[in-house]
Amino acid sequence: MPATAVRPLSTEVQFVPGVGPKVAQLLAKLEIYTLGDLLWHLPRRYEDRRRFLNVARARPGEYGLFKGKIITVDNQKARGGHMTLTKAYLDDGTGAIELIWFNQPWMRDRLVKTKAGVVVFGQVKSGGYSLQIETPEWEEASDSSDPIHFNRIVPIYPLTEGVYQKHLRRILYGAINLAETPPDILTDERLARLQLMPIHEAIRQVHFPDSEEQATEARRRLAFDEFLLIQTGIARQKAQAAKEQGIAMSFDAHEVAQELVSLVGFELTGAQKRCAREIWRDMAQPHPMNRLLQGDVGSGKTAVAAAALLAAVRSGYQAAIMAPTEILAEQHWSTLANLMVGAGIPVELMLGKMTKKQKEQARERVLAGDSMVAVGTHALIQEGVEFRNLGLVVIDEQHRFGVMQRKALRQKGANPHVLVMTATPIPRTLTMTIYGELDTSIIDEMPPGRKPVRTHWKAPDQRGSVYAGVRKLLSEGRQAYVICPLVEESEKLQAQAAEELFEKLRRDIFPDIEVGLLHGRMKPAEKELAMERFRNGDVKVLVATTVVEVGVDVPNATVMVIEDADRFGLAQLHQLRGRIGRGDQQSFCVMIGDPKSDDGRARLDTMVATTDGFRIAEEDLKLRGPGEIYGVRQSGMPVLKVGDLIQDREVLISAREEAFEIVKADPDLSQRENYRLREALENQIAKLDVVNVS
Repeated sequence: MPATAVRPLSTEVQFVPGVGPKVAQLLAKLEIYTLGDLLWHLPRRYEDRRRFLNVARARPGEYGLFKGKIITVDNQKARGGHMTLTKAYLDDGTGAIELIWFNQPWMRDRLVKTKAGVVVFGQVKSGGYSLQIETPEWEEASDSSDPIHFNRIVPIYPLTEGVYQKHLRRILYGAINLAETPPDILTDERLARLQLMPIHEAIRQVHFPDSEEQATEARRRLAFDEFLLIQTGIARQKAQAAKEQGIAMSFDAHEVAQELVSLVGFELTGAQKRCAREIWRDMAQPHPMNRLLQGDVGSGKTAVAAAALLAAVRSGYQAAIMAPTEILAEQHWSTLANLMVGAGIPVELMLGKMTKKQKEQARERVLAGDSMVAVGTHALIQEGVEFRNLGLVVIDEQHRFGVMQRKALRQKGANPHVLVMTATPIPRTLTMTIYGELDTSIIDEMPPGRKPVRTHWKAPDQRGSVYAGVRKLLSEGRQAYVICPLVEESEKLQAQAAEELFEKLRRDIFPDIEVGLLHGRMKPAEKELAMERFRNGDVKVLVATTVVEVGVDVPNATVMVIEDADRFGLAQLHQLRGRIGRGDQQSFCVMIGDPKSDDGRARLDTMVATTDGFRIAEEDLKLRGPGEIYGVRQSGMPVLKVGDLIQDREVLISAREEAFEIVKADPDLSQRENYRLREALENQIAKLDVVNVS
């Protein structure tokens, strides 16, 4: 095949000029296997190499491009002798700037040979006696006439060991010129209406842009395509679900609402009423409900879930609630059993730890329809558990369950309605992407009289005064949680850290007060006893790991101390704080931490600034990105190569609207203008991994 021939996108990357078998092995670490993968390996940023900066005008903090001669270069051993520093000075005629490389001793010989001078790029820092740049990108000045690397906006790519910027840039420059034009999934009419550039132009401009604006527009086009594929898949799922035969429940919403108020003993908030109405409306339809109920910690999701359960039972159907942990399942059961007793509705508890006889009796009652509501963990979906007529499935903290577990529970009935609940507030862009096929109800209002938790951040040297404050609250009859530092390595080390903190508090700080311990390595019976003793007030201070993060409800616990708080993620800190502030007393959360990073400080600052879970979730998304958000990895988060759920929010919304319009007009994507979109969707379907509760 001639070098100039157009190559298919499926061409193995080793056959792309400049690659070969050895480099292909390195590129595989970047998940680049074909010419198409190479084109979609996008720059992580750009450097404007059209203008040089004078050393004399450089200021700390700014990024700059400098051109000059290396006047001195030497290797030095850092203190301790474990690291080699290569230090050089670049002189551009207006001044000299120090360049530093770490543990790259061969740099000295390479720099000595640069007779024509060098071009360097990096962030300028203050280095005591002079300005300096650490680990700058550099090239010999003799290369500066190369149109790929200089006198233009230059792409900077994610790399792997053995692959260098200049080499990869040159490979990509050639690849764009010989690759076949990717098929455009958007028609000319859609491109014009949406003001998007054609795909072939977007590919060229995203790699080698003519201007910053062109780079932005190119990335916008590629992000739109990525979001469009995801949202078209979601739109087709929703359209398919709307055709499924389900259970049209028959109940009087007004009567159910009145009965619910008499059972809970208070008037629901406006947000709770709105969510209940949305759920009831779905349950009355002849196709299965697929709804996500979002509510911050303490917003009253249980009352809304009870509204759904009551409607199902009054329609003659059974309901099941599946929770991720036995502690949470028992809490749901306790709350609902007390609630439903006034309505004459028995609530069954089904847990793996129950005796064989207890399990058999529970199964018999559920199968006979004597128990209209069943609450449990994964024990609910085990063989042998059969319902007489299951009509509603409620899944709590659903990101902790796999798709197959959810499917197994649905198969216990004839396509029952499904309500998914989460106390983890999720930013709207994530909701549209992860739970895009679910309709969403949000409880965005807290019950009246609930006092926001006052949150403080204290330095480690203030620990003494923090525990003195805890002692004062304990003397007033309150209880406290002390959360031990997060140890990532293993649950065993986490338990060890908790035990050490427990001993220290019991021995040195609260020798006269009953201190309890709760961690993940304890046996279920031990955990249960620890929680029960704390719940009934025998234990005043509970030392715990993040096992208390979800579902533990002790209204008299009004203070929480989080040790080494900067080790925790933002969403995790918020969930922990949600364990207090559940009664009518003022509660306090004190985070002890000494963060060493800007992100660490930002997390603690955010916690002090707000108790709004949705605002915290947005900040968490900005700090960590969608892939690391609490629970997302288990939720089928599509892998985004281009789109950014923070920066590209408007692009996502636009792509979602377009996708739903397309599917509404052409559900099977069989019309000619949608042929390429359908083909791309079929090619991508395995990769998208969109959550599907059906």
